[in-house]
Amino acid sequence: MSNAILHSSQYQNYRRIDLIVIHCSATRTTQRYTVDDCRRDHRARGFADIGYHYYITRDGVVHAGRPLYTVGAHATGYNQHSIGICYEGGLDIRGRPSDTRTSEQKETLQKLLERLKEDYPDARVVGHRDLPGVKKDCPCYNACVYAHV
Repeated sequence: MSNAILHSSQYQNYRRIDLIVIHCSATRTTQRYTVDDCRRDHRARGFADIGYHYYITRDGVVHAGRPLYTVGAHATGYNQHSIGICYEGGLDIRGRPSDTRTSEQKETLQKLLERLKEDYPDARVVGHRDLPGVKKDCPCYNACVYAHV
């Protein structure tokens, strides 16, 4: 899928959305982890499909995951009213949490969030790690900096 989804609204009025949750794939900078890899791994864990609504690869391409009208499987307790976005990466070469986003990923994420905020203006942007009860460094940067989007 191309980045065309960044330019046209896919507004779905089927669910109340009050959160946009950002995740990382928790993969090392030296490890390729495509949307197909993520989809395969999620299905192996018993999910019907990839748990995220969007997946951003290192080259900055945003890939559609679950349709927005479908409940995601990315943040236990919050899936019913959220949109899940995951970016490829999040760990440095040694496997430590680190902001490994490429400039292309940062730009794509910013544009995607701007578009989603047009459709869901009341939704708060948070990192998975910012949700109560989550004990992981995902994403590996402060996602709340996008709160002004």
